[in-house]
Amino acid sequence: MSLIIYTDGASRGNPGRGGYGIILQWGSVRKEIAQGFKLTTNNRMELLAVIVALESLTREGIEIMVYSDSKYVIDSVEKGWVFGWEKKGFTGKKNPDLWMRFLKSYRKHRVKFHWVKGHANNPFNNRCDELATGAADGQNLITDVGYEQEFYAS
Repeated sequence: MSLIIYTDGASRGNPGRGGYGIILQWGSVRKEIAQGFKLTTNNRMELLAVIVALESLTREGIEIMVYSDSKYVIDSVEKGWVFGWEKKGFTGKKNPDLWMRFLKSYRKHRVKFHWVKGHANNPFNNRCDELATGAADGQNLITDVGYEQEFYAS
């Protein structure tokens, strides 16, 4: 049996308030995770959703199916771009802090990505969107330190 993960990220403005939503499904067991941020981007939230989902796992070597509507995340991994970026030290690439974090967790498992059309008739993707936008609109926003360091440095 594979662990099924649905993820979505949202940003109110780009940059702006943002959030991610995650559903982890293992058989009949389902867990939802969401968090909002004061200032971030949509791509960071899409990627962070996958990272947090993978980091939440307590065992290694799990077969995982990740469903996302983010071409940014899926193409970067499935087309191998991120591995080339890593070899070049992420020079000139956005979100190197998150990509390094992603690769650390990604390599602990057997992960396959599947693209789903956003805002379509997929109830799990729609629920992740609700979680992400709800978190972005919520009260308990935290700082996206990696983004703010990059944002204020430029």
